[in-house]
Amino acid sequence: MIEDIKKRALHRTSILEGQMRGLAKMIENEDYCMDIIGQSRAIEKALESLNRLLLENHLRTHVTHMFEQGGNDREQAVDELLKAFAFDKK
Repeated sequence: MIEDIKKRALHRTSILEGQMRGLAKMIENEDYCMDIIGQSRAIEKALESLNRLLLENHLRTHVTHMFEQGGNDREQAVDELLKAFAFDKK
């Protein structure tokens, strides 16, 4: 994993851990539903940000190598990217 991306991804997971604990506490305390939903949506956005970082790392490392190799490796890279975006080849 690219060191800078790894550092940023780990930082985001720490933030997500705190957000999840906060969300559980809000539910436990029966906070106002719209406040709970707002926290849940913030967690979704944070996960999207983490996924973008992980995808960037994959593209810059594994996919680049797989495309250079060509053949089955290239096809595997394409399949993985389609799967990552829920565009599974059938």
